[in-house]
Formats: sequence, C-alpha cells, structure tokens
Amino acid sequence: MVIQAKAKSIFEDVKGKYSDPNAKFVASHGWFNRFKQRANFHNVKVSGEAASVDTKAAEKYPEVLRKLIEECGYTAQQIFNVDETGLFWKKMPDRTYISKEEKTIPGFKAAKDRLTLLLGGNAAGDCKLKPLLIYHSENPCAFKGISKATLPVHFRSNRKAWITMALFNDWFINLFIPKVEKFCRENDITFKIMLIIANAPGHPAHLDDFHPNVKVVFLPPNTTSILQPVDQGIIANFKAYYLRRTFAQAVEATDRETGKTLRDFWKSYDIYQAIINIVKAWAEVTQVCLNAVWKKACPQFVHSFKGFEKDETYEEVADEIVKLAEQLELEVDVGDVDELIESHGAELSNEELTELEAAKVKEQTEAEEEVEEPRHFNTKEMALAFRETDCNGKVREDGPQFLTILESEQRH
Repeated sequence: MVIQAKAKSIFEDVKGKYSDPNAKFVASHGWFNRFKQRANFHNVKVSGEAASVDTKAAEKYPEVLRKLIEECGYTAQQIFNVDETGLFWKKMPDRTYISKEEKTIPGFKAAKDRLTLLLGGNAAGDCKLKPLLIYHSENPCAFKGISKATLPVHFRSNRKAWITMALFNDWFINLFIPKVEKFCRENDITFKIMLIIANAPGHPAHLDDFHPNVKVVFLPPNTTSILQPVDQGIIANFKAYYLRRTFAQAVEATDRETGKTLRDFWKSYDIYQAIINIVKAWAEVTQVCLNAVWKKACPQFVHSFKGFEKDETYEEVADEIVKLAEQLELEVDVGDVDELIESHGAELSNEELTELEAAKVKEQTEAEEEVEEPRHFNTKEMALAFRETDCNGKVREDGPQFLTILESEQRH
C-alpha cells in the first residue's frame, strides 16, 4: 500500500530525531485500518487521475449517460458536477527569488501550505456552487475578529486539509441539496437533480439513496481525466485567475509611493486574503467556461453562446501573469506558470510533511493560548460556592475547601 510505504519512509526519516534510533515500525494492515478510522480517511486525490486511464470506458460512457439523461428527462440546468482540488495558496514560481530564499530558511515553508477546494456547477453554466474550503486549522490567526459564518466560502477543517467521506456527506446533505432546491425554485425548474462525480472511495455510494429528487451518478473508474467536466479546464483556469489576481495585488502594493517591497507584501499575505482571492478568482470563471467543459461527457448540452463576450483562454491569462511578474522584476515565463499550476497536486516530501505537522501544532497551541475559555458553574457548584462564603460575600477561612470540593464533584 502506498500509504503504508510512505508512513514507514517518514518513520525512518524522523526516528533518530524524535525517538529511539533503534525503534521499529512495520506499518501493518492493522495499523493502516486504525489510521483510516482515526483520520476518517477514505480517498485522497493527489493530482488528476491515476496513471492508467480506461480510454475504452471513457469512449463508451457518454452514450450511456445520454440515454440515462433522456430517459429521466434532465435538462442542462439540472445536471451538476463537482470535484476537489488542492491549492498551495502562498506559493511563488520556483525560479523567483522569493521561492529560492524561502527554500534556504529552516522549518516549515508557507509555500507548502495547501488547502483543498470542492468546486463545481451545472451543465448550463448558470449555477456556480459556492466553494467548499478545507484547511488544516479551525481558527487561523488571520481569522482573529472574523466570524467564519461570514466567510464567502463554506469553511471546514481537519488536520490533513482533506475532503473526507464525512465532509463530503455533510456537504451533500446540508449544502448541496438546499442550494440546488433553491435554484430550481427561483428559476421555476422542477426539483430533479443529477450530480455526476468521480468514482472514488471518498464519495459514498449511499448518497444516491438519500433524497428522491437527487440522483448521484458515478463516472466509470479511471476516466476522470478524460470525462469529468470540472477537470476539463475549470480548475486550471481558476488557478490561473487566482495567481493573476495575487500578482496584480503585489504590483499594486509595491507601488513606488508606498515604499513596500514584494517581500513585505508576501510576508503579510495570509489565509484570509487568500480566501478572498479564491472567491474572486472563482467568480471570474464564466458561464461559457462552465458550459464548454461538458463537451466530452455531455456534448448535447454545449452551446456556442452567440452574443456573449469571447471567453479568456488559459494561455491569455498565463501571458498576463508573465507581464505582471516582469513589473515585479521576477524571472517568470509561461513554462513557470504552467509548472506552478500543475504543482498544486504534487506530493510533499517526508521532510515537508514533518515540518507542516510541526507548524500546525505550533499554530494550534498559539491559538489555544490566546483564547481563555470562561469557567461555567452549574447550580450544584454555585450552591457549594455560597456555602463557603459569609453574609458579607467574603470567603470563609476554610474557603479554599470550595475548590477541593468542586474538583471532587467534577471528577464524579
């Protein structure tokens, strides 16, 4: 198993530093099963599809899907697709001096801080879903004074920043179904929805039985890179828009009048600012793009959109990013942009994983130290408190017994 091999590899790297250098770890099947239960782990999609792609199944499936759609009477507005993708939200192209400098600094690199997004919409392109964002920290320092309920994304967290089966289940029941039901009602459409998703263990099969008006259809295994609409350009365009927006902000922030350097801007760029840029980049993905990506799975629904403004191509956005980089005096070409966009699915090294985990623990500890939870007393505890005070409200000489009694009562 890949995960067991990776666990053994990490153990070998860190055992001398954190434990007995002679310690042994076998990463047995029993350990793996317990790990899955602890982490609520079912499937992690690292980058697109597995190496083996079933081209025959991919060629046959569009006709199977077309017949199913016709039999059930679905329209383009009623058919949705979503997929998850990773994003290194604070990463510069490798050849830039910012990236090179960061690599020389010991400890966790901000460029390796990855979050996961669930993105998607319908085949008509007129219903774009609010992003689901999973981060490794429940309360990042950048959220101080900000209610997560006001964020322009559905924010969730777990230590690995992964979409687990439980999170996907929660998204489907509590976010997706209410959203599409409202969309149908507001547009006078019959509430009858088809959700097409990748065939992955992280996407529970029982979802198809949850709601009579929502049918869940799984793409054949190993066809995602060919058939899945979101993977046919939406994700790449979104990441290019995100990078362009970030670079444009850097150009504006480092205007000569401000005296601010690129290093200053990048150091202050935090997860809250990244979320705002994620939402604005997602808003840049057009209806034309959302519709065009269905060409392979459902070609019958793709239109020319006559009268609409011509959609930006990925290549045009990449060229703009290069021009912005020049204004920042960064050495970046289109190949660097492509490499950065593709790198969001790259696997972290053992050292990077260890440093990332240490950084998460440090941030969590700092957050816990900042927030001191108020102590709450129940009726029984209050009665004990009053019993230990005199009529003037002063603690009696034997008052400290109150704390002992409280501790004894709370243990029981």
